[in-house]
Amino acid sequence: MTHFPTVSRRDALMLGGAALTSALAPVGKAAESPDRHGISAFDDLKYPADFKQLDYVNPNAPKGGMFSHVAPTRIFNQNLLTFNSLNSYILKGDAAQGMELTFASLMARAYDEPDAMYGLAAQTVQISPDRLSYRFRMRRGIKFHDGSPLTAHDVVFSLQVLKEKGHPIVQQLLHDFSGAQAPDDHNVVVTFAAGHARDLPMFLSWLPIFSRTYYAGRAFEDSTLEPPLGSGPYRVGRFEPGHYIEYERVKDWWGADLPVARGQNNFDMIRYEYFRDRDVAFEGFTSRGYLFREELVSRVWATRYDFPAVREGRVKRDVIPDRTASAAQGWYFNTRREKFKDKRVREAFIDAFDFEWTNATIMYGAYQRTHSVFQNSDMMATGRPGPEEVALLEPYRGKVPDEVFGEPYVPPVSDGSGQDRALLRKASGLLQEAGCVIKDGKRMTSQGEPFIVEFLVDDPVSQPHHNAFIKNLGTLGIEASLRIVDPVQYRKRVDDFDFDIVVQRFGFSGTPGDSLRTFFSSRAAAMKGSQNVGGIADPAIDALVERVIAADSRTALVAACKALDRVIRSGRYWVPHWYKASHWLAYWDVFGRPETQPRYARAIPDTWWYDQDKGERIGRG
Repeated sequence: MTHFPTVSRRDALMLGGAALTSALAPVGKAAESPDRHGISAFDDLKYPADFKQLDYVNPNAPKGGMFSHVAPTRIFNQNLLTFNSLNSYILKGDAAQGMELTFASLMARAYDEPDAMYGLAAQTVQISPDRLSYRFRMRRGIKFHDGSPLTAHDVVFSLQVLKEKGHPIVQQLLHDFSGAQAPDDHNVVVTFAAGHARDLPMFLSWLPIFSRTYYAGRAFEDSTLEPPLGSGPYRVGRFEPGHYIEYERVKDWWGADLPVARGQNNFDMIRYEYFRDRDVAFEGFTSRGYLFREELVSRVWATRYDFPAVREGRVKRDVIPDRTASAAQGWYFNTRREKFKDKRVREAFIDAFDFEWTNATIMYGAYQRTHSVFQNSDMMATGRPGPEEVALLEPYRGKVPDEVFGEPYVPPVSDGSGQDRALLRKASGLLQEAGCVIKDGKRMTSQGEPFIVEFLVDDPVSQPHHNAFIKNLGTLGIEASLRIVDPVQYRKRVDDFDFDIVVQRFGFSGTPGDSLRTFFSSRAAAMKGSQNVGGIADPAIDALVERVIAADSRTALVAACKALDRVIRSGRYWVPHWYKASHWLAYWDVFGRPETQPRYARAIPDTWWYDQDKGERIGRG
């Protein structure tokens, strides 16, 4: 089966010169903080200031060739199946995947560390003793693609416009960004509100830098197909909306030899292909219409990779480990709707889904059941809570279910028949208790209306899984149906919370922080376009999210995440799906890659390269 694909105050506060001086002045006898070459949540950096390259790259990787693929992930308003815009950082429109390749940021991630970032456009950063002010010192001589200089003033403009007009997810994550000022072309001083999330500086450092001159005559919030001016390793090349987009490597990019970028961005062209139909997409791969594919459908992986190019060795298959926290994939209830407000109703739906039958019959036994929002990580709650968790949960005793002080909730294991009678009887009993009675052979809601449910999707690949679930709901008297809509309509309806149940898949980094607010906070539940599709709004969850964000050590972070996980699971907000701790890869054998895979990412195509000799052999084949 597929992995279904991964704030705001209105005005940014401008600081005066005196405030800047005060923010970075020594406090008492403490010396001014030294310049740092990198930052992380807990100040633990693997690489020293004089590092030459990241350990998982080949610094001598050749440049050239093309990497073409159907990408499995998106950010913000990007769409997996089509695009009609090149603005990836607003709510309006369906943006092309990969636009982030065209922009530089202050710092860049190291994927063999949980959250560390090292200087890119910023050479160093200086952090005030109270951690409320960060002074980024910009590299000299860096430029946008048109040759114009990239300065501290562009950074200030970018942060302000994203907070004021950016995608709601960005706005929410920038909630505690108080303001920024550039005292000159080479220094940016960013200030944060007291109590800001530990990971906010890292998020801010990752955001794109826009040209303030370019946007002087353009509205940032417009959805447009005009390629924006960037300063990243790639620029927009040819594209056809809804079909493909190409990104061309900037041959004289200023960042190519920096330690954080060396050995990366090796392809002369990166191309994203779009298909509305997965079968057509697969056939496109078999005919070498594109070169790389992460397979997300177990049926296809098990049965369809026997075409001639595989047998001849021209197409390679590989399974690489996924050591990150697995995504919390599942059917999410829109709890804003009255019929899903009772937890007993939601638990009845969970009982009606036969994962064991679905996994064995439809998914070739390839998956394990998801239990947790932090699945496959040490942040997942197991067993009874330890003393640290109890201390966090105790203030909410009587306000949260008693089960959070015992074993965490796990979905039931069925008999694998497809219709486990015992579980269906239990589900029926829960519905009865919730006031959802049977009348004239039909299940009624507690408001006395027929219980009708629509599952909303934009891809028919999951139809067999939905159909099996819908059949079981029918035995409970619930009239359920599957509605498949086009990708643009789907995105609009989800952003507007105009649905009963949708599939959602999300995961968190090894150091989750402010992003938790976008998925689980009461504030996000009311914000259109937010990632809190389920409408979760619980004061205990809000408070525990803040405890995660405020954790001052990794030990405290793990304990807070486990406590949060227990409370979320006790709410039965979604019907948990499945996960696997690996990636299924298929690719035409024209690539080279480093021997080492980083711990926290695939790093594809970032660290791969085109092998000219292999390409010529494949061409002759």
